[in-house]
Amino acid sequence: MLQASPWYIRTRLKTRQLLLVVALAEEGNIHRAAAALSITQPAASKLLRELEDMLDAPLFERMPRGMRPTLYGDALIRHARAVLGSLDQAQEELGALRAGHLGRVALGAITSAGVRLLPAAVAAVKRMHANIRITVDVDTSNVLLERLAQDKLDIVVGRLFPEHDKLRLHYEPLASEPVHAVVRRGHPLSTGRPLRLADVQPCSWIVPPAGSVLRHRFELMFQRASLAPPSDIVETAALLFITRALEQSDMIAVLAKDVADYYAAHGMLDILPLPMDCRMDDFGLIIASDKLPSPAAALMIETLRRAGREAYGSAG
Repeated sequence: MLQASPWYIRTRLKTRQLLLVVALAEEGNIHRAAAALSITQPAASKLLRELEDMLDAPLFERMPRGMRPTLYGDALIRHARAVLGSLDQAQEELGALRAGHLGRVALGAITSAGVRLLPAAVAAVKRMHANIRITVDVDTSNVLLERLAQDKLDIVVGRLFPEHDKLRLHYEPLASEPVHAVVRRGHPLSTGRPLRLADVQPCSWIVPPAGSVLRHRFELMFQRASLAPPSDIVETAALLFITRALEQSDMIAVLAKDVADYYAAHGMLDILPLPMDCRMDDFGLIIASDKLPSPAAALMIETLRRAGREAYGSAG
């Protein structure tokens, strides 16, 4: 609930003051910052002085050749950029609404959700609002969450790990992610006969990169069976390389179930009848908890929830 008299109203905080601190952060010089805002240097100095008096904190350290943000300045710069970015977004959304459009939404997802969940959700949103602009980015969770933090994405369908700042992120689980062992069509092991880990331990494998969660669990799966992890390996997460390499060899690859099912359904790969006890953690919807979703993002979030229930049922 909005306070009756927030501090920024009581102190008469000016938008131009926020613009100034961002310009100073980018230019490092009061003269260039003033020029960027089309004001005089004395006017810029007065705005900064009034802002520092208002906050009772030094925002910039005056250096012989410019200005450097203090800890207080760094904090205000970060929030000023967020406020100004939100105002820019508001203007864009209002313009889109006046033109009869719902605006735009930038969506990121891990590969398995990109194969199974996103196509149905995006198609459903486009059926409802043909003019909505949707961008889709498929990558690892860490890369996507970095782009979310940079305001380059509105929504991520991925995983949270301990190193992520969960205070600024809202997470809704969607599903767990089993994995399959896959090979080319006509592979010597594609006989339908049930396999054990001992049968495939000597084979050549394409595995996730060292240090990844799935790689650790892949190796642990063999160790639990009193077997050494395969040593004849190629390490990569590049899906296009994996599928092409399988076509031209007798290697075995580890793929998320939804990705493996997609390729198997199109006759490109075979799924081996091999129990793979190395599933990934749950993944889900992730948005910034301190930002209000745009109308387009809010529609996409609700559509993803609905598509998730249809695709996965209750989260594992």
